[in-house]
Amino acid sequence: MPRKLFCEISPFTYRLSMEKEILKRHLKDFIHKIRFARERTTDNLPVVIYRHNSLIRRRLGNVNMQLQENKATNLALAVKNIDGLLIRPGETFSVWKQIGRTTERKGYKEGLVIAKGAPGQGIGGGLCQLSNLIHWMVLHSDLTIAEHHHHDALDLFPDYGRQIPFGTGTSISYNYIDYRVRNDTSNTYQLRLWVDGEYLRGELRAVDSQPHTFHIHAENEYFSREGDVIYRNGQVFRDTIDATTGNVIESQLIRTNHARVMYECPPNIKIREN
Repeated sequence: MPRKLFCEISPFTYRLSMEKEILKRHLKDFIHKIRFARERTTDNLPVVIYRHNSLIRRRLGNVNMQLQENKATNLALAVKNIDGLLIRPGETFSVWKQIGRTTERKGYKEGLVIAKGAPGQGIGGGLCQLSNLIHWMVLHSDLTIAEHHHHDALDLFPDYGRQIPFGTGTSISYNYIDYRVRNDTSNTYQLRLWVDGEYLRGELRAVDSQPHTFHIHAENEYFSREGDVIYRNGQVFRDTIDATTGNVIESQLIRTNHARVMYECPPNIKIREN
């Protein structure tokens, strides 16, 4: 039998390991003296770079819908700590620097979390939907993604009205699995976020227009069977488009998917046999 890691011995040792990683992240930020974005304003910057809406309550396999209700509460609490944030030149936006710990004392509830490649539940769960939305807007901007974690090459749920390409999601866990964006431009950006009961809504705004627009799209998507395992495959590209001429300047491969499917594939899905 393989020897257990310290974090696998018990829930207590797992918690100790987490706290160690949290402390390490605090120390690392202190040593590197990162300039984090902090200032917020309710005044909108003039230019809308991109806007996106994300349905809050979605049926995900056999996941308890109460967790979706709790997620709605968690999202409403979290966006209040980010909405209006200005990301000035040279500054870095961090999801966790803005939100902080998600605790019951703050009003957070148990929501859906992904742990060890499987759905679970935990206080503050569901906030990946927030980082997903921010990431999708950032992909349409000149901002630099400084830290981004994927969901460990797993396709956990069938598509239910998917609007954006598979593989463009994010994974976050306080505070050592973060989503961070750095502003390497001379422009100032702003995040506007809110919930209206049904949707999580967001706008990425700026002082000045960008010289480029961006188009993110998937290609070569298919399912394959490798032995007894089914995988979801595909590539995600980010096209840079000249805002004046409309010409594609560059097409960049930003993600290659080879994700293990963790659900029973519907009969209408064609599977390539390898």
